[in-house]
Amino acid sequence: MKVMRNIIEIDEELCNGCGVCVPSCAEGALEIIDGKARIIGEKYCDGLGACLGECPEGALTIVEREVEDYDHQAVEELLAKQKAARKKEVSAPSCACSGPSLVAAPAPTLTPCQQANKPVSGLTPMAGGSALTHWPLQIRLVPPTAPFLKGADLLVAADCTAFAYPHFHGELLKGKVVLVGCPKFDEVDMYVQKFRDIFATAELASVTIAIMEVPCCSGMRSIIQEALKRAGADIPVKEVVISTRGEILNN
Repeated sequence: MKVMRNIIEIDEELCNGCGVCVPSCAEGALEIIDGKARIIGEKYCDGLGACLGECPEGALTIVEREVEDYDHQAVEELLAKQKAARKKEVSAPSCACSGPSLVAAPAPTLTPCQQANKPVSGLTPMAGGSALTHWPLQIRLVPPTAPFLKGADLLVAADCTAFAYPHFHGELLKGKVVLVGCPKFDEVDMYVQKFRDIFATAELASVTIAIMEVPCCSGMRSIIQEALKRAGADIPVKEVVISTRGEILNN
């Protein structure tokens, strides 16, 4: 049934298909299709606009027009299907021509970000495959309400650690969701606020901090401590320090 109500409208000229808006939609109504964010069905969008603030291009707005009425039952069914699809993709064997699902909701086409991370033909895949189960990864891009954060074991990794430690996927990332960034080059206040919001809303099971032995990486430790304090959260925290030679120093 058609009704007058609010719904998300996407400006295709502004949308670059980055996919950042996808995990912020709790109803699973957004997907990246043909390189653009699209609403897969009017009945899935509640029109509240939780995704608006996550779009770096300002391509999302709320408009009022005659559309299909919001269907809560249909949303529940959609989310169940998406969850089942993600589990199937994550459990599928890895090979040189395929990888794990890198977005919070399945999509028939790759975003530009996913294209950049697509395995290169001819390279041998890492033994055991990638442990990555979500996208995006950068601290600045992940909204505190991202579904993959809910109840997760979180790995906060200084971005050099994935290159320095050869067993990053098999030992540090396995069974966790990961957020990466650099405490030296990015804005500390932004990091503290982002983690404060995550710690206050995501009900995390644990936090593991992976940093390098170099002095600038210690800033990540201070960021997490301050964010926990501001959030008033009591979450178990573990720290892993990696040497410049690629060894764990604090086992």
